[in-house]
Amino acid sequence: MEHKSDEKAKELNDWLPITNSRTAKWWYSAFHNVTAMVGAGVLGLPYAMSQLGWGPGVAVMVLSWIITLYTLWQMVEMHEMVPGKRFDRYHELGQHAFGEKLGLWIVVPQQLMVEVGVNIVYMISGGKCLKKFHDTVCSDCKDIKTTYFIIIFASVHFILSHLPSFNSIAGVSLAAAVMSLSYSTIAWVASAHKGVQPDVDYGPTASTTTGRVFHFFGALGDVAFAFAGHNVVLEIQASIPSTPERPSKKPMWKGVIAAYIVVALCYFPVALIGYWVFGNKVEDNVLLSLEKPRWLVAAANMFVVIHVIGSYQVFAMPVFDMVESFFVTKMHFEPSRILRFCVRTFYVGEHIEFTFLINFSGGFLKHSCCSIHIHFVLHRFKISKTITYVSAPLRHLVSHQQTKKIQLILDRKLGMHCAWCCSDDSMSHWWVEADDITSQGLQILLLAAYG
Repeated sequence: MEHKSDEKAKELNDWLPITNSRTAKWWYSAFHNVTAMVGAGVLGLPYAMSQLGWGPGVAVMVLSWIITLYTLWQMVEMHEMVPGKRFDRYHELGQHAFGEKLGLWIVVPQQLMVEVGVNIVYMISGGKCLKKFHDTVCSDCKDIKTTYFIIIFASVHFILSHLPSFNSIAGVSLAAAVMSLSYSTIAWVASAHKGVQPDVDYGPTASTTTGRVFHFFGALGDVAFAFAGHNVVLEIQASIPSTPERPSKKPMWKGVIAAYIVVALCYFPVALIGYWVFGNKVEDNVLLSLEKPRWLVAAANMFVVIHVIGSYQVFAMPVFDMVESFFVTKMHFEPSRILRFCVRTFYVGEHIEFTFLINFSGGFLKHSCCSIHIHFVLHRFKISKTITYVSAPLRHLVSHQQTKKIQLILDRKLGMHCAWCCSDDSMSHWWVEADDITSQGLQILLLAAYG
């Protein structure tokens, strides 16, 4: 009976997208991680620098790079820390650390919040950047609603989402990684070419101490959001073959180092040069500060579109894996192409519906095209990503027998940390956005409702 159960589990693993193919090389890990981490949020780093200032800004950027690399290393090491077993999915590691049921409740909601949420954000961002590209190259053309561009962007995913495994989206992910490096390079090279503005000012934009404090915390959230991708690390590593002589962590770590070098090449020049050129007058999307040459701005927007197409697939694949596994193991569906087609088509379709709801609520989006700072929705993703950084070392601790006694204490600490993040992030967001005249009515309404 046990042998039959093991065979059934192996057949399911061979069908599920995360473990369907284990033939990836180390460079697969490199561009998957670049695609997952480098997002359109990099274009907002100069604005974050303008709120932090030179000293704190550089320190926060460097510390974020080091800390996230360290927590990513922990995840890579934990993938095969139990001899003979691989933690192919994030929730499997959570179950090992916290228990069969508690591990699911701790990990799955956070992972789904990030992955589903980021997919929604990327769908909106892709549609808006596509519209910006159209408006830039054809300024005399008839105006087309953003909704139609979101549908065009989503239609690509109705095709790509049916690719069976992580390795099958390798080409898409590679193109996305190249595009992320390309639009980041355009951002800082074009800024440097424009030169330091005559009226540049590096001082704080807020006139009061309270305002500067809230702007500072808002900028910390922007930087933290830029360093993403940890929640798909184990799934990426699961696609790499492993033997006792050559465990998967070696090629995975090699790819991670390469990815983080690319991340540094994308993030630091954009943040530092963008702030150096425009000072505290930089827009929250540095491309909006450039304006010209038009063809270069149009190219950068198209690069963002291609990048978020790949990022959408990288973040969606673990969700497909979870949902398809649930239908087979809990709902007793047969693993088939029909099930896969229905699940993935429904997933993309629901994203279109949700993005329409957000897009029609004018107060939820800023005026800029590629800025993925979506009011209140996006900041919840920042919290989840912060939790991810805390969860990795937390699981690293509780996975060792000698530290089992402190598990409950650490759980409480994690809960306190999450509560603090929620209150701090919400308060800083409301304060920063209240400076925008177009959103003051929404701020008053939300504050009244919250009170």
